[in-house]
Amino acid sequence: MRTLEHGRTAETAVAALEADVAALAAMTRDSAGEGERASAAWIAGRLREAGASDVRIEPYRGRGTFAGVHVALALTGLVAGRLPKRLGIPLTLAATAVLEADGSGRRPAPGPTREGANVVARIPAAGPRRGTLVVVAHHDATRTGVTWDERLHRPGAARRNRTRSIPPYLAPAALALLGGRTRLGRAGLGLWLASGLHVALGPTVPGANDNASGVAALLALAARWAAAPLDGVEVVLVAPGSEESGMAGMRAFLAGTRLDPHSTLVLSLDTLGCGEPIVLEAEWAVLKARYRPGDLALADEGARLAGLPVPPRWTIGAWTDAVLARHAGLSAISLLSIGPEGRFTNYHLMSDTPERVDHDCVARCLRLAAGIGEAFAISRGR
Repeated sequence: MRTLEHGRTAETAVAALEADVAALAAMTRDSAGEGERASAAWIAGRLREAGASDVRIEPYRGRGTFAGVHVALALTGLVAGRLPKRLGIPLTLAATAVLEADGSGRRPAPGPTREGANVVARIPAAGPRRGTLVVVAHHDATRTGVTWDERLHRPGAARRNRTRSIPPYLAPAALALLGGRTRLGRAGLGLWLASGLHVALGPTVPGANDNASGVAALLALAARWAAAPLDGVEVVLVAPGSEESGMAGMRAFLAGTRLDPHSTLVLSLDTLGCGEPIVLEAEWAVLKARYRPGDLALADEGARLAGLPVPPRWTIGAWTDAVLARHAGLSAISLLSIGPEGRFTNYHLMSDTPERVDHDCVARCLRLAAGIGEAFAISRGR
């Protein structure tokens, strides 16, 4: 395994990560908004400095928040619960299906959009290209709201750590929709409506951990592989927008890029500064989407090459951009980190600031990502 930073000390590498996290966290990176477009320009400049080639900003259309869809679906559920069964039940089932399709990324719900900005760059392979590694780190940040209040999420830490699983984020909403003809269901829909409005009107968080940490690691990998390209593997670096509002940036990148499913690996870097590196076994907003065991084996081999422990495999109750790659039939690994309470620290809160990021964990995730790249290159050379 090559050294982490090709001659730079580990302390210098961590300092560079910290500087990039701080620079991004100082921006208001609202999904598909002016701030996202500004951060895209900054990332493009840093990629050029790192030595990446063919750096470009690609516009797309995305929504500013997922909350508008949730408010509309909660209202639909309340209306459906008052209609006769022959009308209300089909409407309820349709709303539940829309919720799952939107939350999983399979099919986004219609609604107003605005212009966002993806950043895409490339690093050519050393020698003939035998594979493509797509490294993804979203650069937008979400709006906060009561939904993310830590007091609601602290219970269940022991169970989360024991099962290595976080319950599906949208399951309560789906249950409220399906039970909308009952008093309890209507109460759940009312709470969902109120929390959705609170998020829709909330400020954009600094997003130091989620996901300036992932972008900082992507920039470090760009510098590493620009200086010493992977053998036989072209690296495509993607900083998509609107991940927090429904993954529109990643969807646009995949729709506009031809990737061979037999020779492509997508590696997502997201929320890397919680304490312990993990890889996802599955994720579910409502229904579960699993990652391939063979792809996860590359993460284990990457850890061995990097001299790190094998990362635990978790299931999270939310989404990452990597799940769209899985839906598209591509090999994918989603690399994150987890805190001691079995959840993401300062998740979607205004307290997600640079000084609260575990930068040593970000550096370990960077080493693991570099190891995965090496493992993929070795696998393509066989």
